[in-house]
Amino acid sequence: MSCDSGEFAGVIGGVEGVVTHRIYGQVAPMAKPAETDLYLPLKAHFEALGYEVKAEIGAADLVAIKEDCEPLVVELKTGFSLTLLQQAVARQSMTQEVYVAVPRWSGRAGWRAFKGNLGLCRRLGLGVLSVRLRDGFVQVHADPGPFQPRKSKTRRAALLKEFAAREGDPNQGGTRGQVMTAYKQDAMRCAGYLREVESAKGAVVAKETGVGRATQIMADNHSGWFRRVERGIYALSEEGEAAVMETGAGG
Repeated sequence: MSCDSGEFAGVIGGVEGVVTHRIYGQVAPMAKPAETDLYLPLKAHFEALGYEVKAEIGAADLVAIKEDCEPLVVELKTGFSLTLLQQAVARQSMTQEVYVAVPRWSGRAGWRAFKGNLGLCRRLGLGVLSVRLRDGFVQVHADPGPFQPRKSKTRRAALLKEFAAREGDPNQGGTRGQVMTAYKQDAMRCAGYLREVESAKGAVVAKETGVGRATQIMADNHSGWFRRVERGIYALSEEGEAAVMETGAGG
C-alpha cells in the first residue's frame, strides 16, 4: 500500500466508524474521557489502512508500522496542552510521521479553540487527529510535514507603514486596551491646532500641522473629537476639548 498522506487522510477522514466498533465495540460517551478511550478507535482505523499497531512503545503512546513506510507515532491526550506539543515535538527525533490525537470538539467555542491549535500544530510540522468518542469516528485534520507560512504583502506593508508613521515609542509592549497609533497621533495634532484657532479649513490644518490626511481624519471623526462648522471647516467637539486638556496636545 502507498504511504501517500493524501490517501491516508482520505481513507481515515471519509470512513466513519468503519471497523472500529465491529471489532472493539462502541465507545460510550462520557463526561470526562481518558486518554485510553482514544486508543482503540485509532488502532482500528490504522489497522484498516494496513498498519500493525501497538501501544506504549518506548515513550510513544501509539506506534503504527507498515512495510516500506515511515514509522508512525501518535501522542494521545484528552485536550491540547503545552505538554502534548512538547511530547509530540520530541517524538519527531524518532520519525517525521508524528500525530497528536484529541477528542473531537463540542460546540462553536470548542471548534474555535481546536482550529487555533490546529494552526499551531501545522507550524510545528505535526499531524492532527480527532476522535469522536460516541462512535469512534477518526478524522485527519492535518498530516505531518514542513510548514511554509503564506506571506501577506498587504499586512507587511501595513506593518512597515505604521512603524514609519508612528512618532517615538509611546506604548509599553504587552499593553491591553488603548494603544497610541500613528492615526491617533495625527488626530491629536489636528485637535491641538484647532484648540488654538477654534476652527479652520481642513487644508489649513493639514498645512499647519504637517498632517497630510487632516481633512479625512476630521471628516471621518472616529475619535469623536471633531465637529463640522460648515462645509470644509472644522472645530473641536466637547470630547475633543477634554482630550486635548488631558493630553496637553497643542501646548
